[in-house]
Amino acid sequence: MQARLISAAIASATFLFASTGAMAQSAAPTANPVVAKNVVLVHGLYADASSWSEVIPLLQKAGLHVTAVQNPLRSLADDAEATRRVLALQDGPTVLVAHSYGGMVISEAGTDPKVSALVYVAARGPDAGEDYGALAAKFPAAPASAGLIKTPDGYAQLSEQAFLHDFAGDLDTAKARTLYAVQGQASQAIFSARTTQAAWKVKPSYYAVSTEDRTINPDFERFMAQRMHAQTIEVKGSHLALISHPQEIAALIEKAAGL
Repeated sequence: MQARLISAAIASATFLFASTGAMAQSAAPTANPVVAKNVVLVHGLYADASSWSEVIPLLQKAGLHVTAVQNPLRSLADDAEATRRVLALQDGPTVLVAHSYGGMVISEAGTDPKVSALVYVAARGPDAGEDYGALAAKFPAAPASAGLIKTPDGYAQLSEQAFLHDFAGDLDTAKARTLYAVQGQASQAIFSARTTQAAWKVKPSYYAVSTEDRTINPDFERFMAQRMHAQTIEVKGSHLALISHPQEIAALIEKAAGL
């Protein structure tokens, strides 16, 4: 009798554990069931919309309507608003994609009803109200941060050395120098900005980790991807894997679009 009671108790506990685990999994965003025909691309710091130039034609070839946001880089609020203006022009479900700092922008603006999925490419993925700098400090600092040049008027950019070797380390020198020439100057206020939304908590999310990244620590990227329960790929590329490995990045975006 006692053995049967113990056995029943164990079975009940096992069922409860399994049920709790299933509920926890169902609470996280799942694979995107929506087919989207629109893609909106958001660039990061030290770059402009041309950083998506290798990915755009691949997405267009796949039949997707693509728009790249030109972030003013004056503040997180301004960049999120620029993204919302582009989202307002889309005519249906839209995959919202970000590189680097752009991850904060899509985390902020990505709760828009038109957004069917989020894709983070070596991108920031803070929680709402979270201090991104403090979170990043829990991991070894990436080398590019040492090359940050701040101007007296409150803006910042990477030195040429840091840009060529740390930001765009796997690109040929001519290409990297061209991108350096169009580098955007970012307001220093962005470095302490905090999101008020974490869209990845309510939208299906995808993440591309750059394993050779010298701008964001790859292990930090893995942490953010795991925390958002993102479908994740790893690309053996620099922080600019969207340029050095556009096929892999485009394929992940197409998957998020349901193609």
